Amino acid sequence: MTDYRKELMYSYLIVLTICSTVGLQSWRTLFDNFSVNVVGLDGYHVGILQSVREIPGFLALLVTYIILIISEHKLSALAILFLGAGVFLTGLLPSFTGLVFTTLIMSFGFHCYETTNQSLTLQYFDKYTSPIIFSTQRSYAALANIVVGILILILAPFFSYKVMYILFGAVIIAGGFWAITKNPVRQDIIPQKKKLILKKQYWLYYFLTFMAGARRQIFIAFAVFLLVKKFEFSVQQITLLFMLNNTINFFINPLVGKFILKYGERKLLSIEYFFLVLIFIAYALVDSKLVVAGLYILDHVFFNFATGIKTYFQKIADPADIASSAAVGFTINHIAAVILPVIGGLLWMVNYKIPFFAGAFFSLISLCLVQFIRLPQTD
Repeated sequence: MTDYRKELMYSYLIVLTICSTVGLQSWRTLFDNFSVNVVGLDGYHVGILQSVREIPGFLALLVTYIILIISEHKLSALAILFLGAGVFLTGLLPSFTGLVFTTLIMSFGFHCYETTNQSLTLQYFDKYTSPIIFSTQRSYAALANIVVGILILILAPFFSYKVMYILFGAVIIAGGFWAITKNPVRQDIIPQKKKLILKKQYWLYYFLTFMAGARRQIFIAFAVFLLVKKFEFSVQQITLLFMLNNTINFFINPLVGKFILKYGERKLLSIEYFFLVLIFIAYALVDSKLVVAGLYILDHVFFNFATGIKTYFQKIADPADIASSAAVGFTINHIAAVILPVIGGLLWMVNYKIPFFAGAFFSLISLCLVQFIRLPQTD
């Protein structure tokens, strides 16, 4: 096996992944305080903006048609430029309308890059290397999250939200311009089909992708809210948990890739879903602040196991289907982003435990169906 680090696409995607992570994390970390303290929004407006942020995830299918006129690696660079522009402009347009506009720009860039990153990684790296590449990207993303958190802690006492958004946006834009000047393509890569592809034989990939989106939304919408609402975690305590999570993930992620290579995706995803059943049930039942903090950390750790869904798809897919199917998968993943928070919010009002029991049920279904993965070369 050749040294993957010598592949031009490797360094190209690592740099853009760091830019993407810094963009989303800086925007998200500053957003709540900026929207309330500077723009003066209420919960209704913030809820709308969170829904707006998920719209581009549905539109990931458009990537299939955009690559008819522009190469995927150039689209990745342009996506980072859009992401950087959205972050840069956020501080300059401190109104609800302005935030809708900048959130859409930022989110289009982020979701477009996530789609092309998955596609390019699966195209340029074989089934023995891609698990390591995805895991390495996640490690760098965790490190970038830590750096962003530290920088905001340092900068916040001295600079306004406007200045911080401009600074972070400028850095990301610079990364996008750097990428535009690079040409990491190889001529031996199998040409991608430039049309929408839905195939019956990919049903398990589609299902697991949807469930991964559902699990993510339950965590985002309700787990952190539980920590604050029931257990009264302070901003400082949530921040410390966040920093600890990313530190652990920085070291855990390389092990995920090695596990896939040694034991295969079925075993990895079975472990994930088995423990998620227990974690979601525990969220609903525990009364200990220390225990729920541990659940929050474990939740983050198992989120990294979703890499196995991507590498599983690589092993069953026609190589020419990867770009289109990555876009389809990303759209399927985001269906839950609109459905679950609304339904889960109504169920929360009945009893806060119901969304977590639903998460346990979803995880149990996933655990059962993931047993249909059959890859003799890895199982």
